[in-house]
Amino acid sequence: MLTIHAADEVRHDWDGAALKDGAVVVEGDRIAAVGTLADLRERFPGARVRNWPGVLGPARVHEHALPNAPTPRERVHAVLKSGATAVLELHIDSPELRAATARNDVLVLPRSRRTRLSESARADLAVFDEAGRCIATVCAGRLVHRLK
Repeated sequence: MLTIHAADEVRHDWDGAALKDGAVVVEGDRIAAVGTLADLRERFPGARVRNWPGVLGPARVHEHALPNAPTPRERVHAVLKSGATAVLELHIDSPELRAATARNDVLVLPRSRRTRLSESARADLAVFDEAGRCIATVCAGRLVHRLK
């Protein structure tokens, strides 16, 4: 199913210019298009639309030790709640934690990298409000966190 994630602003990367009234089309686990909401509604008329307040951009790489929590699943979920969909291999220190990242489609990277929204890339998105709080995270095309 096609989903359009729309926000007040969309950023291809966190250092670049913002696209006002922007949107990202997600098909499966991939980004199908990035553009203005008006343009993408026209190009993808049957897509479901999710509107988010704030700024939508690429999900981040969690570069530190995973937050403490009672279980590996909860540690990974805490990362997703922060707007990150990738962690550094150096911080994945047990088979249980590696399994939890795999079950949740969280990328395990050998080193940090810049993230960017682009067509055909994996659909890893995050939405932040004006206070910098993550209000939604999409990991490999699935909505995995939504602030209620």
